[in-house]
Amino acid sequence: MKIGLTFSETRYENYPKWVKGNDDNIEIVELHWEKHNLDEVWDLVEDCDGIVLTGGVDIHPRFYENERTEFPNGDGKFNEDRDEFEMHVFETALNFNLPVLAICRGLQLVNVALGGDLIQDLEEAGKKNHRRMNDVDDEHTISISENSLMKEIAGSNSANINGAHHQAIGKLSDELVATAVSEDGVIEAVEWKEKEGEAWMLAVQWHPERMKADEVCSKNIRESFLKAVANH
Repeated sequence: MKIGLTFSETRYENYPKWVKGNDDNIEIVELHWEKHNLDEVWDLVEDCDGIVLTGGVDIHPRFYENERTEFPNGDGKFNEDRDEFEMHVFETALNFNLPVLAICRGLQLVNVALGGDLIQDLEEAGKKNHRRMNDVDDEHTISISENSLMKEIAGSNSANINGAHHQAIGKLSDELVATAVSEDGVIEAVEWKEKEGEAWMLAVQWHPERMKADEVCSKNIRESFLKAVANH
């Protein structure tokens, strides 16, 4: 099976290692905005069996109709070429009904692409620090909704996760439903509100690719995604 991975400027090497594991039947297709132009996206995605949208820099606020570009915990760096490229990847994946796993920035991109917006800085908005500090991810507990894909994957109404972000979902897209939240009310996982006719899709705010391999919010997410890919 071929899994398309959007390239990230931040610790990209963790993603292919996590997705592939020890499975030689999995081929990684790197989807890189500098190596491929928008006209190539259709053919690239059509050749994949599933898509992973990775983490990385903040999405430029113009994509969610916000003119503010400076935030207390932002680094002021954006990559609009990557934003446009990955939104095209996501939209094309939807056209082909491919399973999509979105991680951290990926979750935010999915929400923005579907008409939602972002909290530009969590601590400024009165939330706790969810950032990576001194090269160590934040750790906290999430509550998981009943009758959700996330509950089916985790097998529980709560779980421990990591965090490395200063932004999060603000206005949730009308097409999505939040199925996990942190103790301070930050949306941690979303999926389709209406799943009929839609492919498997899960977007999480944490980083399963750099959690311990046996933790449910890493291991089980990978297994569920790959099962959906195989079934597709």
